[in-house]
Amino acid sequence: MSKTIITVVGKDTIGIIAKVCTYLANNKVNILDITQTIVQGYFNMMMIVDMTQLEKSFETVVSELAALGQEMGVQIKCQQEEIFNKMHRI
Repeated sequence: MSKTIITVVGKDTIGIIAKVCTYLANNKVNILDITQTIVQGYFNMMMIVDMTQLEKSFETVVSELAALGQEMGVQIKCQQEEIFNKMHRI
């Protein structure tokens, strides 16, 4: 399984979850776990997804999600699980 961590952060607006999830579904990315919160008008979402069936390159998805985030006024970041774990190891 090819797990990836996706984070979305920014000012809360209508449709953030819908747009991100629609993009993922259209690209055969399965959401394994998701959490989101809104604190004083700021949206924060973290997803663990399975990209095993992805037909595009990982770099393309990273770029497209970043562009989608820019359209919505939020920041979307993607990291492969092993890199995320190494960066956040204590």
